[in-house]
Amino acid sequence: MTKIKGVILDWAGTAVDFGCFAPVNVFLQIFEQAKVPVTLAEAREPMGMLKIDHIRAMLAMPRIAAKWQEVYGRPANHADVKTLYTQFETQLFVSLAQYTTPIPHVLETVKLLRERGIKIGSTTGYTKEMMDIVVPNAKAKGYAPDHLVTPDDVGNQGRPYPYMIFENMRALGLDSVKTIIKVGDTASDIQEAKNAGVYAIGVLIGSSEMGLSEEEFNALTPSQQQHAIASTRQKFEAFGADTTIETLAELPAVIDLVEQLVIH
Repeated sequence: MTKIKGVILDWAGTAVDFGCFAPVNVFLQIFEQAKVPVTLAEAREPMGMLKIDHIRAMLAMPRIAAKWQEVYGRPANHADVKTLYTQFETQLFVSLAQYTTPIPHVLETVKLLRERGIKIGSTTGYTKEMMDIVVPNAKAKGYAPDHLVTPDDVGNQGRPYPYMIFENMRALGLDSVKTIIKVGDTASDIQEAKNAGVYAIGVLIGSSEMGLSEEEFNALTPSQQQHAIASTRQKFEAFGADTTIETLAELPAVIDLVEQLVIH
């Protein structure tokens, strides 16, 4: 039996900020201001990446690249990326503290895991400066993992690189990837986990991939909710997730199952 010793959680869309709306709304705003409107789906596709890389990935999307060429008469360049990122940071800092409420079941599950001696690490696509706002606000609402690693802590080599997971392991004294589970709500979370060689779990309800606010999800009929869950599960299976859970409440039971497996 393999004993799970550490769980590494993503932040927005996994632990706090149901639906991961803090960054998405700002991406929509800055591209609108640049006269190159983007869709919600386009804004969400690179979610989980370092935010400047997220902007770079959006500008490389064929439709957005073509629209930028049409508006400015040239392709987007590094200066454009920096300008958009500066605007992103400025606007995100204004609203970030409002998006720090723990997602349902997170606090109870973290308590249960700690009672089992499991350490709680965390990774994020936010910078350290952004997390300096998120962390104390989330802590005031009851959520505080044992360790946080941002892209700044690993030379800006965030997701999909595995280094934030490895740095959590170092800081928490976890010596084998076979004893680690990563839980996240985006494709880049799964890629990060797979590149690190840890067990990868996609969380469905409240995820950026589902893209619904808590109010929107609760307003759906039961059959509509199941359709949204099934559709999101298919995405995570395509990303290569080892398994999925609807909410963090299912995580302890999944850990029980994983501990019976031989994790390679």
